Amino acid sequence: MRIPTIHGYIDRRILINFSADPSAVEKIVPFPFRPKIYKGRAIVGICLIRLKHIKPKGFPDFIGVNSENGAHRIAVEWDENGETKTGVFIPRRDTSLKLNALVGGRIFPGKHYYAKFNVEENDGNFHIDFKSSDDTITSIDATETVEFRDTSIFETLNNASTFFENGDLGYSPNKNKFDGLRLKAYKWEVRPLDVLNVKSSFFENEAVFPKGSVTFDNALLMTNIEHEWKSETDK
Repeated sequence: MRIPTIHGYIDRRILINFSADPSAVEKIVPFPFRPKIYKGRAIVGICLIRLKHIKPKGFPDFIGVNSENGAHRIAVEWDENGETKTGVFIPRRDTSLKLNALVGGRIFPGKHYYAKFNVEENDGNFHIDFKSSDDTITSIDATETVEFRDTSIFETLNNASTFFENGDLGYSPNKNKFDGLRLKAYKWEVRPLDVLNVKSSFFENEAVFPKGSVTFDNALLMTNIEHEWKSETDK
């Protein structure tokens, strides 16, 4: 699936990151992908992103659309032309925009579930929750901080930033193939978040992820980022 280059602004992006037992993650990652391992663990997570003025590149901002979105992500790698490539596999996408839910998998890469989002932001404090049309539930309470979480597998903010910056290419399932979409951020700048509460019924599903196989690791914040989305060759 090829779409025109899409341009817009990331008003707010929160990356909620977990480390996971690779054996559990391997069961839900389809070929040709495999979990990308960091210090013996797979890395999975949720991207909570508010997009503004999304429209084909070159068109004026006022025709663009705004939306809240959630994407469950798994860091992966695969072999391509004799090289190891890295990115993310996105088993599900959720959106507040009915248009995205309608055209996702048809015009825009990846199926999107319609979801009702509740967002409260004030002075560096964030509460975001959503419930999707299939009753998937995600929520987070977090506040900005200057200290990166000292128990994180990544050890430093810079290590975490580099890892996730390299995961700019995402693949979403669409029938018998995977739609590719690359995020080109005009600048890459993350700040740490102190997470008070986090919930994901997707990662808490013990039929998929046995109890104790997924552990919260850290959360990162990005704001006011001009960006583009570009289609990549489907797999």
